[in-house]
Amino acid sequence: MQASSASNAAPTHATDVLIVGGGPGGCTAALQLARHGVRSMLVEKAVFPRDKVCGDALSGKVMRVLGRIDPNLVERVNADAHRMASWGVTFVAPGGRSLRVPFSRHTGVGEAPGAILPRRAFDAVLFDAVKRHSAVQMLEATAAKQYTRTADGWTIALEGGRSVRCRLVLAADGANSHFARHVAGLPMEPRHHAAGVRAYYRGITGLDPDGFIELHFLKELLPGYLWIFPLPGGRANVGLGLRSDHVRTRRLDLKAELERLVTTHPTLRHRFANAAADGPVQGMGLPLASKRHPLSGEGYLLIGDAGHLIDPFTGEGISHAMISGAHAADVAHEALREGRTDPAFLRTYDARVWKRLGQELSISTRLQDLAHQAWLFDFVVKRANRNPALADTISSMFTDLDLRARLRKPGFYMDLVLGRRLNG
Repeated sequence: MQASSASNAAPTHATDVLIVGGGPGGCTAALQLARHGVRSMLVEKAVFPRDKVCGDALSGKVMRVLGRIDPNLVERVNADAHRMASWGVTFVAPGGRSLRVPFSRHTGVGEAPGAILPRRAFDAVLFDAVKRHSAVQMLEATAAKQYTRTADGWTIALEGGRSVRCRLVLAADGANSHFARHVAGLPMEPRHHAAGVRAYYRGITGLDPDGFIELHFLKELLPGYLWIFPLPGGRANVGLGLRSDHVRTRRLDLKAELERLVTTHPTLRHRFANAAADGPVQGMGLPLASKRHPLSGEGYLLIGDAGHLIDPFTGEGISHAMISGAHAADVAHEALREGRTDPAFLRTYDARVWKRLGQELSISTRLQDLAHQAWLFDFVVKRANRNPALADTISSMFTDLDLRARLRKPGFYMDLVLGRRLNG
């Protein structure tokens, strides 16, 4: 009976680093740890491939991180049949005037700076790469249920009665992170959180053949916006996002609002006249980086959405998850090497993430504040259509942080008003 009891006991796993969450941030961390020769375990509650509610846009930052981790991943993403190359963005101001802004001076030449790829496909590429790596032990279809701090690390209770002992936890379990909320104590503050919905459509007219993404700053949605991101085969990812405090104040049903806008709004209804939804409208939460929170603590690091690292203006989260995942792996490797998992040592991670993303996120927070002003959008778009130098400046803001920083300076707007050149 004693032997039988032991053989039927739920197994306990042991590892130096436990990664919770198999999205882009968690997978990047696992692959980067493997490059350092650190073995890890990744626990993921879903079974891949799985859907993920998202805008599906991949910025140039995403592709650069992929290239640093494994150039083969870039090739796999670019070769995916579900991918749409993206060469720019079209802004539509509240008054209806549009501004087409290329990401590159030579649209269609070479490799596109951006792409749109459904998260089901993109995440599967990353997850498969981790799954095939011998340095990472995978536990799929397994949720982490409870975290207990021990003298030398953590004991984590898993779904099904199993458990894991580890020295470090890298929490990459997304916007609804159990670890971030209940262990790290990060709050959900409506002023620093956005709600979003998205659906796939077929049959929308006027999609850009060069994959320009569309951002519609409609008066009804400010300081949020509606997006249309084209995909191969005549499909498009269509959604909207708005800060949660505005959703609450206006008592909006965002799913109903999306359907209302695409069928009745003057700038959209004719394009959706013969369009059909390709699946349901689905919702998501977006913890924004408009307020900084600690990204580390006693024996843990928070990655991506779990650390509230979503861009407050654009809503971009994939690249920030991957950038923070790479930094988390670097610091975890150093912490294990030095035998230091205390908060003082792990704050190195916070410093590196904010050094890389802090200025950009600060600028985006300022832009979010300015997004309340419908007249300002109309004015800038009108000026840019008449002033090639301004249009070129806006284009450069997607790749040149120094130019984006100019938006915080009063002189930028004086140049606008007086019609002065903005590029030197």
